[in-house]
Amino acid sequence: MRGLLEPDNLRVVLIATRNPLNLGAAARAMSNFGFLRLRVVNPYELAFREARSAVGASAVLKHAEEFQSVADAVADCSLVVGTTTLRERERHHELYRLEEGAERMRGSLASQPVALLFGSEKTGLSNEDLSHCHWLMHIPTREKHPSMNLGQAVAVCLYEIVRSEHAKISPDPAEHASAEKLERITEVLLDALRDSGYLSPKASQTSEAKVRRLIRRLHLDAGDAELLLGMLRQIVWKLRSRK
Repeated sequence: MRGLLEPDNLRVVLIATRNPLNLGAAARAMSNFGFLRLRVVNPYELAFREARSAVGASAVLKHAEEFQSVADAVADCSLVVGTTTLRERERHHELYRLEEGAERMRGSLASQPVALLFGSEKTGLSNEDLSHCHWLMHIPTREKHPSMNLGQAVAVCLYEIVRSEHAKISPDPAEHASAEKLERITEVLLDALRDSGYLSPKASQTSEAKVRRLIRRLHLDAGDAELLLGMLRQIVWKLRSRK
């Protein structure tokens, strides 16, 4: 299907969705384009699996996976992409227009799990949510009306990913570190920074988010991630053994 593109490698992650009808519309868009791996993080309405708007996509909702945190929802993914307008926020990530972002995602989807994150209809992705992303993608809507309905946004993004049905896809040969491994590195690095006095024991979420973003900007492959994790664990052990 679609050359080397593997639809099963994409996880569409909806975070704190407020309206079950929007969740149903997103599931319908996923089914339209052949992407069936839906994940939800703390939806406001637990009865979303019966959303009437999921015409023809009841199976997507039925098998949707629920998570308590973004970290858990993207743990098995080697690439995490956030969708945002970033109109009134300071930007800490690379931001690509939809067409360029979709092209980058296609290459990764040929060989590894990818998460595509959509935030709450009211607030979008939080800074904490964004800190789990490798980079961001935006739909070029007009300045005076930037926000789209959740179901529409999901449909537009998925369409852009599949629209070049016969385009050549160059799969990324590197086995990138999973989000779970990157989060473990982040946690151990934060321990080292606290134990060394670089960060206070009660460092703010902002400081933690900066460290998380830094680790993701390194674009570590699986082998380098394992090596770095071992180094950091040894540093933490040494710091604590001297106390």
